[in-house]
Amino acid sequence: MRLALFYNPSPGTIGDYFHRAFTDLGHQVDHFSTVSAEQCPGGYQLHLRIDHGDYACDLPRRLRPAGFYVVDTHLAHAWRSIQRQATWYDKVFCAQRQAAQQLRRAVWVPLACDPQVHRGTGQPVRYDVAFVGNDGGVPRKLYLQELRERYPNSFIGRAPHTQMASMYSQAKIGFHYIERTSPLKDHVSMRVYEILAAGRLLLTNALGDGDYELLGFHDRQELVVYHTPQELFQLLAYYLQHDQERERIAAAGQACVLQHHTYRQRAQQIVSTIEKESRPLA
Repeated sequence: MRLALFYNPSPGTIGDYFHRAFTDLGHQVDHFSTVSAEQCPGGYQLHLRIDHGDYACDLPRRLRPAGFYVVDTHLAHAWRSIQRQATWYDKVFCAQRQAAQQLRRAVWVPLACDPQVHRGTGQPVRYDVAFVGNDGGVPRKLYLQELRERYPNSFIGRAPHTQMASMYSQAKIGFHYIERTSPLKDHVSMRVYEILAAGRLLLTNALGDGDYELLGFHDRQELVVYHTPQELFQLLAYYLQHDQERERIAAAGQACVLQHHTYRQRAQQIVSTIEKESRPLA
């Protein structure tokens, strides 16, 4: 398949992961920035825009068939823009399940990991807890501050995307809290897949009923879920002291994500959807 991908390049962007995945699958891929989409001559079997959080520009309507992979539906301001711009696309691929149910012509295609970037490095453990990212708003920033005070032998902060796997690989536990600022409550973010791919125990906050299970992740089997701040720190203390149980869950989580949740598999889902819908009826 000949594909045109539209995204503005930046380090660690989802567009780069999809570009590599489509190429590895043997497809011919050309990249255009969204701001220069008018330079695309068209004629591709799919013109696919990858959400990167900038909604000032859109694809020209002449580029058909057109697809839109949307990500930031959990952010209220982004969700409004996505709802407005997604209406004319031939197919919408949505990283969040509930958002996919609300958008026309939408298919749920979750986020994933890129094993070339996110797989564990096998380095010796040196941290108790790792969290790669910014502090965000309340309550995440409060959780992170408490983690810094209780577990000073931790890595909590920013790092280049090329060093993310190294930071998580050197920790016993990868911490995650997803802030939900829109009515769409389910949001299995990239950090979930990144920590699991690094082979570390993922300690993450609860989402709606069944959101992790639909992806094959089960509490105390492939990851560990907390519901309250009190439970968070109880679970942290427990799994820092129980090495074998922690490593068993971490290994199961890594196996699951590398087998079922890579961008190569997501790219194949997109291609299969387009090929199925473009196939003439018998």
